[in-house]
Amino acid sequence: MDNETGILTLSIKDLFTSKMIKYSILPFVVSMLVLYILFFVLAGIGLDQLDSTMHVESTQTTIQNGVPHTDSFTATLENTAIIKFLMSSAITSWIATFLVYTIGSILMLYFSIFVALIVIGFMTHMILKELHKRHYQDVAMIGHSNLLEGIFLTIKWVLIMLILFVVCIPLYFIPVLNIIAFNFPLYYFFHKMITYDVSSNICTKEEAIKMKLFYGGTIRLKTLILYLISLIPFVIFFATVFYVIYLGHSYFLEVRKMRLAQR
Repeated sequence: MDNETGILTLSIKDLFTSKMIKYSILPFVVSMLVLYILFFVLAGIGLDQLDSTMHVESTQTTIQNGVPHTDSFTATLENTAIIKFLMSSAITSWIATFLVYTIGSILMLYFSIFVALIVIGFMTHMILKELHKRHYQDVAMIGHSNLLEGIFLTIKWVLIMLILFVVCIPLYFIPVLNIIAFNFPLYYFFHKMITYDVSSNICTKEEAIKMKLFYGGTIRLKTLILYLISLIPFVIFFATVFYVIYLGHSYFLEVRKMRLAQR
């Protein structure tokens, strides 16, 4: 526990150094700008659809006593009866608008975690190099990643995440379990991405395997806590650098122990 407290304290101190603050600005600006512009555009389009009209035209030709007769029908429908009812009064219109923005905000929160992980993946090496220079010059950053492997694994984990979302659909209708079911696929992607980004920059493949075998439970507990923190609105926009720092310290310390034990 004391060791974990020390890692947390050191991580917070590192986060508030000038260089780490600079590193925090980019994912914050890029993620927040793109996602919230996208959110308001999509929400606006959704509400416009609620107010839109639908034109229906029908033509029918019949033959009476050998003479053809053509009848035309033209109508303008204000969406469906349900939508018309919802938008017919100030109260129901407000409720419909509230639901659109609430559901949109929730989906945008989850999507922001996904985007932030992609953005921070391009910065992980720089962050860990700074940690290495400040605290772990005796621990060589050997690493084992390459661009093709990173792209392949990211696509693989995205596909598995999407499959998990589909598999968990029956659980979405069960109270309490639906919260776990909806978050589990995204946590899976979160855990895989952030641990790979950190370990692949520090460890050899053999060391990464040992970390999974001997410290996998501890690492999963840490990433679970970090994921839960990410569910707080806006936190993910500036916390990703801290996540890398915190897990970076954990990996550097354990790798140092492993290498010292092999001497």
